[in-house]
Amino acid sequence: MNNPSPVDKSASGIGERQFHIGIAPGEVSTVALLPGDPFRVPLIAEFLTEVETVAHNREHLTMTGMYKGRKITATSTGMGCPSTAIAVEELIRVGVTSFIRVGSSAGLQPGVKPGDLLVSEGALRNDGTTAAYAHHGFPAVPDLAITLELASVARELVADRASTVHTGINASDDAFYAETPEWIAELNRLGVLNVEMESAALYVVSRLRGVRAGMICSTSSNLYDGTSLYSGVDTALKDGWMLSIEAALEVAVRLEL
Repeated sequence: MNNPSPVDKSASGIGERQFHIGIAPGEVSTVALLPGDPFRVPLIAEFLTEVETVAHNREHLTMTGMYKGRKITATSTGMGCPSTAIAVEELIRVGVTSFIRVGSSAGLQPGVKPGDLLVSEGALRNDGTTAAYAHHGFPAVPDLAITLELASVARELVADRASTVHTGINASDDAFYAETPEWIAELNRLGVLNVEMESAALYVVSRLRGVRAGMICSTSSNLYDGTSLYSGVDTALKDGWMLSIEAALEVAVRLEL
């Protein structure tokens, strides 16, 4: 009688249609823009030509199209590090080698206002997913060239606008409603620029798998001074989304990702 053999998930799904995102090799580009919300994937498609919907399974909607002669993929990750890690793992298995997250994030420092652009230089890992991947001291950092180019392009795009580009360390939290005033004050004291829920997983998985990643977000609110999108600044947030998408697309072209 043969002994049972545990499943090796690191080897499963290679060369096949992926279970969660519903994509097979050859159906996507080498670069993917990653919003959290599937309803923001069509916003990316507004910049593209020859748009195709590749798959929509669970929270993961994927569309492809052309931007300035380069094929671009957009896939929604859903909220939080667990679903982001799954999406990134499976996109890597179908051929993606570079990721740029284009999302929403809350500011934590004075002067960060709704609609401003936030370019991440690294993430404080306040999540559980990356703890399953790496030692707690392992850094969650983006690709340097992508990060520098995102900041440069973003500044070009806001040159004649009221928006500002900020760069710095962000936090990745797991529990949106567990963020207490004390926690927000501690992040502010540490100089953390903003907080979101996905980048730690994006960076750690990408580093471990040997691919590239970066992030540019639109500011949804400022948790330190109480400025919130729920106070009627959603137009600024959407304008920031569109600028972040344009910046990410330009970086994909300029760096030939």
